[in-house]
Amino acid sequence: MTDNALVNRPTVIIAYHSGFGHTATLASAVADGARDAGAAVDMVPLDTMTDAAWATLDDADAIIFGSATYMGNVSAGFQAFAEQTGRRCMTGAWRDKVAAGFTNSGAKSGDKLTALISLSVFAAQHHMHWVSLGLGAGWNSSTGSEHDLNRLGFFLGAGAQTDVDAGPEDVHPADIRTCAYLGQRVATVSAQLLAGRKARSVA
Repeated sequence: MTDNALVNRPTVIIAYHSGFGHTATLASAVADGARDAGAAVDMVPLDTMTDAAWATLDDADAIIFGSATYMGNVSAGFQAFAEQTGRRCMTGAWRDKVAAGFTNSGAKSGDKLTALISLSVFAAQHHMHWVSLGLGAGWNSSTGSEHDLNRLGFFLGAGAQTDVDAGPEDVHPADIRTCAYLGQRVATVSAQLLAGRKARSVA
């Protein structure tokens, strides 16, 4: 890590709701990726929000949102959290923070795109800067495989698939690596944004 990276070290928070543990596994992968890129990282499970957890989100440079996809949208637990942020939305508490998202469902598609759109619209309502996954589609040719990064071909965020009768320990390794890539990307973009703001302030 360079001295410049240390100076511009972003704080990245993984804010997620996990009903059965699969999304929590992915959240850990996102966190690992962000740490590998030099970010200071914390994880905030949204079903146990405290005043300290809210402060952690408010102080972050970037927030990566995660939710399982249920019935074609984010989980009720994530939506309950989102509805508690109304005052922050009105005051612009999260304005200009970096945002990104990831989701998991039992089906290969499972309407995950709808959940990712919901996460991105939520970020937009808070005037955040959304970061896409930044990967081409994997597993889309005769030479591809299910072990490719972005094997399910999502672009707005990271989309993962876990069989409904599989446990959190059985989340697909390619999806774990894809989520780690998302964490790295968000950490890198956040560091670039911090560096740009610092350069602008001294110009």
